Amino acid sequence: MNQEHIGCDQCKSRLDSIFNDLKKNEVSTLDSIKKCQFYKKGESIFTEGAYPRGLFCVQSGKIKVTQFGMNGKEQIVHLIHSGDVMGHRAIFGDDTFSCSAIAMEDSHVCFISKAPFYQMVEESSHLALKFAHLLATELKEAEQRISQSALRPVKERLAKSLLILIENYGFESDQATINIIVKREDLANLSGTTRETATRYLYELQEDKIIELNEKKIKIIKFKELQSLAHTF
Repeated sequence: MNQEHIGCDQCKSRLDSIFNDLKKNEVSTLDSIKKCQFYKKGESIFTEGAYPRGLFCVQSGKIKVTQFGMNGKEQIVHLIHSGDVMGHRAIFGDDTFSCSAIAMEDSHVCFISKAPFYQMVEESSHLALKFAHLLATELKEAEQRISQSALRPVKERLAKSLLILIENYGFESDQATINIIVKREDLANLSGTTRETATRYLYELQEDKIIELNEKKIKIIKFKELQSLAHTF
């Protein structure tokens, strides 16, 4: 569904995005070629196997990027937040989407059609270089996930997943509660395990007084212990 137009020059999320240091005329160009769209929680933004029509840039909201494995089980491969872009790999690779994107909460997303986006990148070597750097970073992160996921114990992967949630969405005002309501199934898919196993280890972390489960929220009690468990320092 369409949402009211918000100018790129007034968008705070742009300052945290790959478009953060555009020149004034480039910001005006970006504003003229983008469209604002609103997605309800659970609504699909794009689907694995579809051909990309353009680039997505998140103005607000939380989105999961998922992929189905050989066993047909969903895996979360990226967590997206305000300022992030989506669809660039498929566009530059002239390929279909390798993943699907689903809103984890009501989200405001800007869409830039492929042709004007190509033209904008062709006219700005600086922007092209930034996208090249982004693609290289994402490839490095994907290689690290592949090399580590099969070797790490489930409890360690779960602790790492909680840190990923914190990295992407931060804390609520108490500086302890993770600022997202995440389903146990999503946490399991992020950790590469089953819902039952993820739930069991969550309760173990609570018994160890590392976290506290408050209905659908997760509060971090001992952050350093969580980092140590995930082997992240």
